[in-house]
Amino acid sequence: MDRSALLRQPLTAVCPLPPRFLIFPKVPIANVEFRRRPPKPKAANSASEAEKTVAVSSSPVYIPTPRDRELRTPHSGYHFDGTARVFFEGWYFKVSIPHCRQSFCFMYSVENPAFSDGMGVLDRAMYGHRFTGVGAQILGADDKYICQFSEKSNNFWGSRHELMLGNTFIAGNNSAPPNGELPPQEFRKRVLEGFQVSPFWHQGFIRDDGRSTYVQTVKTARWEYSTRPVYGWGDFKSKQKSTAGWLAAFPVFEPHWQICMSGGLSTGWIEWDGERFEFENAPSYSEKNWGGGFPRKWFWVQCNVFKGASGEVALTAAGGLRKLAGLADNYENAALVGVHYGGNFYEFVPWNGAVSWEISQWGYWHISAENNQNMVELVATVEEPGTPLRAPTQEAGLVTACKDTCYGDLTLLLWEKTSDGKKGKLILEATSNMAAVEVGGGPWFSTWKGTTSMPELVSSALQVPIDVESFFPVPLFKPPGL
Repeated sequence: MDRSALLRQPLTAVCPLPPRFLIFPKVPIANVEFRRRPPKPKAANSASEAEKTVAVSSSPVYIPTPRDRELRTPHSGYHFDGTARVFFEGWYFKVSIPHCRQSFCFMYSVENPAFSDGMGVLDRAMYGHRFTGVGAQILGADDKYICQFSEKSNNFWGSRHELMLGNTFIAGNNSAPPNGELPPQEFRKRVLEGFQVSPFWHQGFIRDDGRSTYVQTVKTARWEYSTRPVYGWGDFKSKQKSTAGWLAAFPVFEPHWQICMSGGLSTGWIEWDGERFEFENAPSYSEKNWGGGFPRKWFWVQCNVFKGASGEVALTAAGGLRKLAGLADNYENAALVGVHYGGNFYEFVPWNGAVSWEISQWGYWHISAENNQNMVELVATVEEPGTPLRAPTQEAGLVTACKDTCYGDLTLLLWEKTSDGKKGKLILEATSNMAAVEVGGGPWFSTWKGTTSMPELVSSALQVPIDVESFFPVPLFKPPGL
């Protein structure tokens, strides 16, 4: 059976999951014109073409992460507080290379790090069974996949207040695994298999561990690239925002979510099973989540590569059925849309307006939102079968729980809102054929239609401009992660 036929089956046919994570087969989408991605660029056959080929590549430049950097968002740090509570944290970094229509999505996760050597008999007797470990996944060129996992997290490190983390799967000869950011040359000596990442630098090498027989994998991946952040989560040059509002500093919702860099420009190279991709000023993105577990069900659309607009455009739209802390089996619909364009941030969240969606089991994402000043609408479609990805789950650990592709066709429209609540001046109309799209959790029995609803008390509270970080002027007393 070929890859396309295999991936069009239900995930449960190739990797059985608990009922919560059932994702059902792709449904037909009528009256939608699809475009397949173009073939890979051929080798240059003239001097001028060779010069053009070389021109798209450049050597990355390492910059140590400074204190008090610009565009730092709240919740950039590692949120683990040292207790034995059920906990995971996950990070996502994406680089898109427009000239060859390929993307690379790096996903890192740590589960229950209180048990860094795994759980022993006494641990299980005291706390019950939990899944532990560190995972590194990459969804790369042609939607192929690689995953390396360890049940131990004793070689993982994360900065308490900055977006810096790393892990050593295999250390160099006579070398101790690092516990912080290193210059690239030192990292290469001390880490044979592993990774390190900061807001400005990303480097690593991983080897597939053979656990993903249901999808087309590559054997190895190696990368080094630098990044220049352009947009955080907020207006350019303004103080950046918490994605979920100031209540994200408290255990109210599960999980928490933060876009760390909605748009950046990355330069460097990625070797994907021996094939080298070089890029200069490639659009890039990063986000993270943390808490007790993933939402019960969710969708996600993200894009940094657009046609029809001048300057940098960044879109993130997502929604999910998330658990309310302290209430058994009590969930709420939550969703948002964020657009960065022309140095401005257009934010559509439940506490300043409404977000509605219609998401099929696979292949169609329609999201619209409005606030007091603006209205936005986006439609994403995809013909690709998608690739199953893993996510940390309380029920089964790091297992396949979602499906993604980076070949989505996307249309984005943004308007001013008139005084009578209608669409006014068109601010932005842009399209892309490199949107990243995802559905996850479940079960997905049919198309999911929904609208955000938030209790008035919570909505009013989130509209109060509270700067939680200002409560902790001394970093020593700031809660982990914030």
